[in-house]
Amino acid sequence: MTDVVAERQNGKNAVYFTGIAPEWRQRVQDYIAHSGSPEYVPLWPAIEPKRKSFLNLYLHPTAGSAQGVVLAEMRRSHRLNYCPACGEPGTPNTLDHYLPKALYPHFCVTPLNLFPMCDACQDLKDTKTGDAANPRFFIHPYFDVFVANQVIELAVQAPYDTPTFRLGSRAGLTAPQRALVECHVRELDIDRRFGNYFVEQHRRLLRQVDALRRSHQDVRVVLTSFRDSTALSGANVWDHIFYAATVADANFMDYLQNEDFPPFL
Repeated sequence: MTDVVAERQNGKNAVYFTGIAPEWRQRVQDYIAHSGSPEYVPLWPAIEPKRKSFLNLYLHPTAGSAQGVVLAEMRRSHRLNYCPACGEPGTPNTLDHYLPKALYPHFCVTPLNLFPMCDACQDLKDTKTGDAANPRFFIHPYFDVFVANQVIELAVQAPYDTPTFRLGSRAGLTAPQRALVECHVRELDIDRRFGNYFVEQHRRLLRQVDALRRSHQDVRVVLTSFRDSTALSGANVWDHIFYAATVADANFMDYLQNEDFPPFL
């Protein structure tokens, strides 16, 4: 970020950027100190007349510029096979601004404000940050380190032939963590978006287990292996959440191991 500020002091807007350079640097430091929380990171009304100059740093980076190199590297080398915001499988193909560039143009090329996100999450997140009741809607993938562990939990509810599924925050979180996770799930509409996936995944699970039983394999051992292997992608990826819920539910496991399955497999 220091390199970006320095480059701006040598361009066509050198006088302007030289004048704001100390405050720009300080605002980036404040962002870091407060983990990007909009509750403590104020807007910067004084830069509104130069909004386009800031946004062009992201939208039209000069070849070889400090921010151009960083943006290209972030897009090319993240190596994710799921969206870190919602856990949906698939490589996210865009970068999102944790504090939206429409409101905070001075953070549009701050690396700690940028992370990969799927298109659906980006559309739902838009320019939202929080409200009076919940000053922060969204988990920050760099500062909220507790999300390295599973924070979203699935409940599978009988009848197991045609179950219903409910998502919630996992037990063991602190009250502030739980509130943040629940806001994040709600604002990104994760419960609804998971719905069809879980229905189809349940059907596939019954077919898998039927095949395991016919070949006299240990259902619990195999499904536990599925749970552990999916965790390698991420603790909050949809596949892992599903298999973790399956293995943890004693009644559901008893059904899978011992009961007759419906004929519509």
